[in-house]
Amino acid sequence: MTNRLGGMSRRSFLRTGAAFGAATGVIGLKTPAFAQSGLPDIQATLDSISVEKYVREDYRKLYGLDNTPLWDPAKDWIRTVDWDKVRTELGGTTVRFAVGAADQESAAEGLKPFEALSGIKVELVPIPDDSIYDKAISEFISGNASFDALQFFSAWLGDFAAPGFLAPLDDYAAKWALPLDDFYDTYRLNYGYFGGKLVGIPFDCDIQMVHLRKSSMEKILGGSIDLANSVPTYDELIRITAEANKLGGGVAGIGLLGARGFWSTYSWEHIAAQAGMQLFDANWNPTLNTDAGIKGLETLLALSKNAIEGVSGAGWGENRAAWLGGQVAANISWQDSGTQAMRPDQSQIVDDFVTIYEPRIAGGVFAPPNIAGSTSVVTATSQNPEGAFLMLAFLTTSSIMAMNEANANGVAPGYRSVLGNEKLRTVSQPMKVWADSLDHAWCSPRLPGMFEMEQALGNEINRAITGQITAKEALDNGQAAWAAIMAKNGFKDGGGPVAYADAAPGLYVGGGKALPF
Repeated sequence: MTNRLGGMSRRSFLRTGAAFGAATGVIGLKTPAFAQSGLPDIQATLDSISVEKYVREDYRKLYGLDNTPLWDPAKDWIRTVDWDKVRTELGGTTVRFAVGAADQESAAEGLKPFEALSGIKVELVPIPDDSIYDKAISEFISGNASFDALQFFSAWLGDFAAPGFLAPLDDYAAKWALPLDDFYDTYRLNYGYFGGKLVGIPFDCDIQMVHLRKSSMEKILGGSIDLANSVPTYDELIRITAEANKLGGGVAGIGLLGARGFWSTYSWEHIAAQAGMQLFDANWNPTLNTDAGIKGLETLLALSKNAIEGVSGAGWGENRAAWLGGQVAANISWQDSGTQAMRPDQSQIVDDFVTIYEPRIAGGVFAPPNIAGSTSVVTATSQNPEGAFLMLAFLTTSSIMAMNEANANGVAPGYRSVLGNEKLRTVSQPMKVWADSLDHAWCSPRLPGMFEMEQALGNEINRAITGQITAKEALDNGQAAWAAIMAKNGFKDGGGPVAYADAAPGLYVGGGKALPF
């Protein structure tokens, strides 16, 4: 998860030194400025984009990594695209890349190989980390955006795509053979498509998971933890986290995201999805206060009784600190809570945790939640859309994303060929369960106003967590707020800026599939 909400990106927070994982922001472009001459050898440049060069030395030593690829070279776009053709057609052009100010230096370093391979010059334009959304919207509305492409929090996709601010990418993807089929469906459909058109390339591909401390939970469960069967249901998770609270030692039963706004919404969506909750009906009417929605929130409220002190103020940063600091016996957060927990420089619980398959809810479905993440887009007003597309394809290519995961910097790969790599799995404990889960993923639709809606609902859920209102009251209030926000964004009489049929295939991809365990 790499969103910049709350004033801090995950990459800025961690500062793990992974150059490629640090490029999040906006891109702009100028017309061709110079002829290409004396560019470096293509193969030599590709060879330099390697485990030896880009994965931290201490992590390489820790896990015995040599220079063996952590990806499939046959599916790694930068190793299959025709760079001679790129140089011939686009060498000499300039792409202006506006990035979060904290990431300027590392982004510049990470883009040097792209410049060497393509002959395209990249100019970085730093903007304050908190201002990316506002900066983008204001320039889009002006009709003359100064940037060509943008990597951003995926919940904003509808805000940018519905008004026509984004360029269609289907033709570029076909021309340059972008391996869209290598992405898991949940990322390709939700981070890539809007209204049936390809408008984005998935960048940071998150999933939320359940993590357990072995030292606490094995005492309660009476032995080693089976990833699928030791905690088969949320009722069992409620029971064992209550028991964990009795163990003492300064360790609370569970860590949750319970802060106001979208944090609480994410926790509710995570659990309610297992009860079969969908956020809308086929006419785009919000359906929050259904039996499944209420079951999800009641389950969250039961877990919150076992949670660490201060859970009602816990966002990602607080949750991460408590988990990696050994203050909770279980945690519901993103997949990188498992990857980072393996790293001695980040974690106090190395070798004392395991990531399990999603617990189930009776009458529901197995629906691991694809929540948050980010995507990459080209603007409709770009002066050099093809050059911007190529830069985004470079930044999101599978080898770079695999090395982000090896560096445990929180920028998650969404490729089948990466998550299935056995060597990479040795440095990312959750990866087998993570990969198995993605073919069953649940995701909220990327609608105009979606982030505003999740903020409003989370404020109500937080009130329920703090005992001010009931679960039903929270969801009733949230549903009324959603209806008003949707009306403001053009949803009326069953229609809206995007057809439900276009969004529906990505909302739950697990229908009719056998469980992975």
